[in-house]
Amino acid sequence: MNGATADPGWTGGVTSERAECVLCPNPSPMTLDGTNTWLLTEPGSDEVVVVDPGPLDEGHLQHVLDRVSETGRRVALTLLTHGHDDHAESADRFHELTGAPVRAFGRGHDDLWAGETIVVGGLEILAVETPGHTSDSYSFVLPADNTLLTGDTILGRGTTVVAWPDGSLEAYLASLDRIEALTRAGTVTSLLPGHGPFVADAAATVTFYLEHRAERLDQVRQALARGAHTAYDVVETVYADVPRSVWPAAELSVQAQLEYLRTHP
Repeated sequence: MNGATADPGWTGGVTSERAECVLCPNPSPMTLDGTNTWLLTEPGSDEVVVVDPGPLDEGHLQHVLDRVSETGRRVALTLLTHGHDDHAESADRFHELTGAPVRAFGRGHDDLWAGETIVVGGLEILAVETPGHTSDSYSFVLPADNTLLTGDTILGRGTTVVAWPDGSLEAYLASLDRIEALTRAGTVTSLLPGHGPFVADAAATVTFYLEHRAERLDQVRQALARGAHTAYDVVETVYADVPRSVWPAAELSVQAQLEYLRTHP
């Protein structure tokens, strides 16, 4: 569950020769330090792929464009990890500013598919379907860097919400298994999340996420056995360790957990 405090050490910046984060100034208990807008480019290319331009914040969009122009490049494509406003609200405006196409899955888009390899200016990006946080969530592998852009599926700090009813815990666990398989194969060794800092050890983080979900499910089972009747009853005990400001989001995750337990007792 989001709700960790901001990390004063994470301000975005270059994480590899192919990836740079421009941090949006929208910090909150749910967005951590803010939304990470990722700029991706192959060394030597003048074409940039922008992942998640963020909320409709003209100052942030201009900062992104300034950073692109400072490096002598241009925006050739915008990708969205999912449709939540803190990642995608500005997509139409960014298209107006750049002329670059926007590609996403769901919510009016149908132009991404699982396993597709997108090539822009020599940069290869593999689209990986990772629903669960939302039904339209996608992650993107940069094979040359062995890294995965995860959106909100895995964060740089803390854990994420399964945004029921659009999100599904069953789908989310399957997505974590899919990412774990990529780490086992060596295809992915690091993560570029939608919020929070760069993650150097992808395998350990995925393991933590899977163990955390199993632990939470056990806690929900115990809360029900002790007489909890509603999702809010469960939140009061199981999520007592997270700030109350994120309890509404926790309640969504509990609804997803309850739905999961109906078929996976």
